[in-house]
Amino acid sequence: MRFVNVDADGGLSLQTAPDPKPGPGELLIDVRASGVNRADLMQRAGLYPPPPGASLVLGLECAGLVLAVGEGVLGWKVGDRVCALLAGGGYASRVVCDARVCLPIPDGLSFVEGAAILEVFATAWLNLKEEGALRPGERVLIWAAASGVGTAALQLCARWGNPAWAVASGPKLPTCLSLGAVGATDRQAGDVAADLRVFSQGQGVDVILDPVGASALDLNLRALAAGGRLVLIGLMGGREANIDLGRVLMKRLRIQGSTLRARSAAEKGRLLAAMQADLWPSFVDGSLRPILDRAVPVERAETAHTRMASDQSVGKIVLTWGDTVGGA
Repeated sequence: MRFVNVDADGGLSLQTAPDPKPGPGELLIDVRASGVNRADLMQRAGLYPPPPGASLVLGLECAGLVLAVGEGVLGWKVGDRVCALLAGGGYASRVVCDARVCLPIPDGLSFVEGAAILEVFATAWLNLKEEGALRPGERVLIWAAASGVGTAALQLCARWGNPAWAVASGPKLPTCLSLGAVGATDRQAGDVAADLRVFSQGQGVDVILDPVGASALDLNLRALAAGGRLVLIGLMGGREANIDLGRVLMKRLRIQGSTLRARSAAEKGRLLAAMQADLWPSFVDGSLRPILDRAVPVERAETAHTRMASDQSVGKIVLTWGDTVGGA
């Protein structure tokens, strides 16, 4: 197999290794596309090591064809189109993973689109519906709303009937509005706090999905309604901040940290099964869709990382592996 290696000097190169073999309960996937996530950049920089036992190779999701089925696996056969949510190893032409973290690529979607679904929609679903305990009609604030997770969250809020306000850079705001945001603020030139007061009619928002962290904390706590929930999914704006505990206490706020990567295969499998039952028909009929920034041949993985680090991308960046006919 081929895989993207992080070299000693921090660069990326394609290397080769023996093909892995599936064990009991596992699938071997012939990878056609691999999703790129900001976590990959963090791991490459030495800031986000994989969980114990996970592959050291970058990559949290992939899509391709089932190449072999391990002992005890039911419901899969060689040749099935599959997408997988991984703890690591997705930047490889062959991936072995627990069958519970795999789903069929929705009918009508390509391998590239299949590689752009699981990480972002699972993150949005988990942190809005479960960690954020989002209820019908509640208002939502989504930071980095033009990111992969943000574009998924906007679509889910629109689907569920939850008014959502988007924060993103100015050129990305039309995309956010097209995906169902009821309004949007330019994070560089706008006044988020003032816009949220108008959006919420002075009552505050109920759930905030936040990959920013420290630099947005005070604004977030001020913007939440009584009983509001801040779900922290990233630290792009820093990891340390002062906090007014009196505000947390008096408004009965909840601050929930959440990561997906280190959760067990059983927990991920439960989440994916619920998503498949609810969302897969909407991917098939086109009412939900992964938002693609671009697909980049794996030989140009460095270009993909540079694009993501620039904060210019809208939606997902995906690496492609050779022939993607039959779903490209």
